[in-house]
Amino acid sequence: MKREYWFVIITYIAMQLSGFVGVPILMMLGALTGAPHHDLQMKSGAYWIVISFLAALVLVLFFMRHDMRESRNSRNQASIPVSIMWAVAGIFLALFSQSIASYLEQLFGISPGSKNTQDILTLIKQVPWVIFVSSVIGPILEEIIFRKIIFGSLHKRYNFFLSALISSFIFGLAHMEFVHILLYTAMGFSFAFLYNKTKRIWVSMFAHVAMNTLVVILQLFSKDIEKMAQNAKHVQGIIGGFL
Repeated sequence: MKREYWFVIITYIAMQLSGFVGVPILMMLGALTGAPHHDLQMKSGAYWIVISFLAALVLVLFFMRHDMRESRNSRNQASIPVSIMWAVAGIFLALFSQSIASYLEQLFGISPGSKNTQDILTLIKQVPWVIFVSSVIGPILEEIIFRKIIFGSLHKRYNFFLSALISSFIFGLAHMEFVHILLYTAMGFSFAFLYNKTKRIWVSMFAHVAMNTLVVILQLFSKDIEKMAQNAKHVQGIIGGFL
């Protein structure tokens, strides 16, 4: 594995662990304002997520600058039109794999719903900037690490299936929600397929960003969407009464 890849992995791990230091520091600074402890803890955690993810993204892009330049000159990449097609189709592929995995989880008696998603929604309500982290920065970092680096390195030695399975399982473990490991592994497998099919990391990034954004929007506005659906059903019933 290239040296810069190790720098990226170390940066990602440091980002994940940095909250143990960063959040208390922000809490101490925030305590000077006299804010309630509970609000202070939540907001400090949310702000630190934004700060740490932004810092990690800058460092990762810096470490990967030469590798990305080399990748752009690769002759094995799919054409731009084909890549765009797969990027868009990848959204539906990821959602489909997520649906299949959710169905299988329910067969095993696992309740639907992600604690990670609920925690993110809570943080977004405290600090709206978190939506940019969860929907854009997070997926970009994850695609670079789990697809570009881990899957890409494994695929040089093993076949696609084994490389995708291992990297996707690690991707699932990294989310620290072991009850939904099948769900995360299935999504990771979809993104690995997109990257392998096009040899362009931005394809899986696009699908990942779009899927996360869609999920967050649907969760944030679930009550409004449900209300609109009920109103539409009511209007349909009225129209049906005249026909």
